[in-house]
Amino acid sequence: MPRLLLLLFALAVPATALAQSAAQAPSPAQAFPYPQDGAPAQVQPADAPQVVMYATSWCPYCAKARAYFKRTGTTYTEHDIEKSADAHAEFKRLGGRGVPLILVGDEKMAGFSELAFESLLARAARAR
Repeated sequence: MPRLLLLLFALAVPATALAQSAAQAPSPAQAFPYPQDGAPAQVQPADAPQVVMYATSWCPYCAKARAYFKRTGTTYTEHDIEKSADAHAEFKRLGGRGVPLILVGDEKMAGFSELAFESLLARAARAR
């Protein structure tokens, strides 16, 4: 009998601790800052700098940029440099050597990283 009580106690303590930590943990919606329904996480102000991306369909960094823009609700215009001669010519005129080439207002960046894009967006907003 004492062994049975000891066994029940040993099983009850971790279960109680687990229940307490679950009650304190944020729900998945709180832990993930973006909406779960696919709606934009933020609405860009009307005076936000224009975002333009020169890209290709197969580029993994272009795909990361698209996913980031979708997740954050960033409005942008995309030009596929392989499907449009005009887009390719403009890409070259801008000094593009690799994709994506992203323009934010008068600022530009080659490649994509969230941190670099957010910095670029902040600089472009201050310049307005």
